[in-house]
Amino acid sequence: MEAIDKITEQPSRYDHLEQMPVGELLQHINEEDMLVAEVVRQAIPQIEALVEGIEPRMRRGGRLFYVGAGTSGRLGVLDASELPPTFGVPETWVTGVIAGGDEALRHAVERAEDRAEQGWRDVEIYRPAADDTVIGIAASGTTPYVVGAVEEARRHGLLTGCITSNPSTPLAAAAHYPVETIVGPEFVTGSSRMKSGTAQKMVLNMISTTLMIRMGRVQGNRMVNMQLTNDKLVDRGTRMLQDSLGLSYEEARQRLLEAGSVSECL
Repeated sequence: MEAIDKITEQPSRYDHLEQMPVGELLQHINEEDMLVAEVVRQAIPQIEALVEGIEPRMRRGGRLFYVGAGTSGRLGVLDASELPPTFGVPETWVTGVIAGGDEALRHAVERAEDRAEQGWRDVEIYRPAADDTVIGIAASGTTPYVVGAVEEARRHGLLTGCITSNPSTPLAAAAHYPVETIVGPEFVTGSSRMKSGTAQKMVLNMISTTLMIRMGRVQGNRMVNMQLTNDKLVDRGTRMLQDSLGLSYEEARQRLLEAGSVSECL
């Protein structure tokens, strides 16, 4: 793959970090983090186009796959894993695929991200279909595992998107809908788990939450389809029903537990 000049690898704006007191380190990290939200705001038109491309496919039964390596892969798996308990959707709706498999969630898997053919192979396990979407996540925009998966997904007729922190990358060129969040050099040079990772997390939140709202998994502003997996969530659902139906706490709780979700009671 041809080398490109990566903003994510450029030297930090700060130097002699080891000589800074704790408060100064924290202040400068925070200053850098404050840049991220504005960069993501500027990318909203790209994010909007991607979500609007995914929605009709998902309504026809299509699924969404996040593909990444290292921090990017972990963030994709995290976002996907939070959707079933939050919105009560099947685990198959959104799946995170990470180079090196589940072991890579906790431990680095040597050279897993360098295997250009493996990304698509890992997606193929799920038998991808025409209405599915693959979003590649890579701060560099050059990770072979991710680029290869997106290229093959597009070749097989799937919708493709990406999230990257460098402009004009092979990953963006491979995707129908690239999202480029150019957050600049990292506080620690090359440590893309920092600003780039924060931008990725924000964009993933925006994509998945907007899709879940559009798919009817939220009423008003409430998670009425959340899974009742602990006392906190049972209490939250009970109070939703109290507010909506004018019931006592005990009546609302009993009705909720019998029905299994807030949405079934409304």
